[in-house]
Amino acid sequence: MKYIPLRIAAAVLTPLLVLNPHAQAAPAAATSAAAEVRMDHISVVTMGNGSPVILIPGLSSPRAVWDGVAADLAKAHRVVLVQVNGFAGNDAGTNLRPGVLDGIVADIDAYIARNKLGGAAVIGHSMGGLVGLMLAKAHPADIGKLMIVDSLPWFGMLFGPTATVAAVEPRARAMRDQMAASYGKPDAAAAEGTAKALALKPDSQAKVVDWVMKADPRVSAQAMYEDMTTDLRGDLAGIETPITLLYPSSAGLPASMADPFYKGAYAAAPHVTYVRVDDSAHFIMLDQPEAFAKAVAAFVG
Repeated sequence: MKYIPLRIAAAVLTPLLVLNPHAQAAPAAATSAAAEVRMDHISVVTMGNGSPVILIPGLSSPRAVWDGVAADLAKAHRVVLVQVNGFAGNDAGTNLRPGVLDGIVADIDAYIARNKLGGAAVIGHSMGGLVGLMLAKAHPADIGKLMIVDSLPWFGMLFGPTATVAAVEPRARAMRDQMAASYGKPDAAAAEGTAKALALKPDSQAKVVDWVMKADPRVSAQAMYEDMTTDLRGDLAGIETPITLLYPSSAGLPASMADPFYKGAYAAAPHVTYVRVDDSAHFIMLDQPEAFAKAVAAFVG
C-alpha cells in the first residue's frame, strides 16, 4: 500500500491547525426549513418522505454541506440532516466535554430507534464518515448501507505505515489544546488557508471559510482529537454493512496515488465499492457537485 507524501498529508492536516473564532448563531441554511430537533450532541432536521437517508457532515461543517443533494433526495426519501452542536454558530452544549464522537453515535442511534429508521442509507463526509463506521460497528441494524466521503478508518494513516495511536496521541493532544485556545480569536487568514487545502474552486473555498469561521473551535478541537485517536482498522473485517467509498483525485493527489492509498485503507472491509471523483479535493460535493449528486443517486437507489 502506498502512503500519501508528507506534502499532501500536510495539506490534509491544515484544517486541524486552523484558529477558529467563536461566532454568533448562523442564519438558517436552505435545508433547515423543517423544525429542528435538538439532542445532547446533535440537532436533526428532516425533509421529505420515503426510505430514510441520513446525512452526517464533517469537522466544523454545517448541514448546509448537503444543500446540493438534499432537496432532490427529499423527493423520494425521508432525508435526515444531522448537525453537530457547536458547528454553524449553534450552542455547543454537551460537546464542550469529552466523548463527542461517541455521543454523536449514541444520539443518531437513539433517533433511528425512536423514529423506526433502521436499515437507513447513511452518508458521512470526513469525520462524519468515521461516525458512520462507528455506527455500523456498534449498531449494525441501524445502517442498511454506508457511503463514506473522503474519510479513513484511522486518521493517523496519513502519518505513515508505522504510526500508532500511542505515537500520534501527544501530537493530537497538542493540536487540540492549540485549537481550543483560539476560542474568541478570529483568524480569517488561517481559515482561508484551510479552505485552499480542502477545496479546489474559489466558490467552494468561500463556503468552507464561512463554515470554519462559524464553528466553535472548542468543539472542533475535541472532535478532531477523538477522530485522530479512533482507530477502526482492526474492526473493518467485522463490519458487514456495504460501504461505498467516494474519494478525490487532483493534480495534487493524482489517481496513481489516490487509488492504492484509499483502496489499501479499506482492503479489510468485506463489502466496499470504490468511486473516485477526479478534479476534486476533500469537499467533493462542492468541487464536483454534478458528479457527487450522480454518485449519491446511484448509492441510494
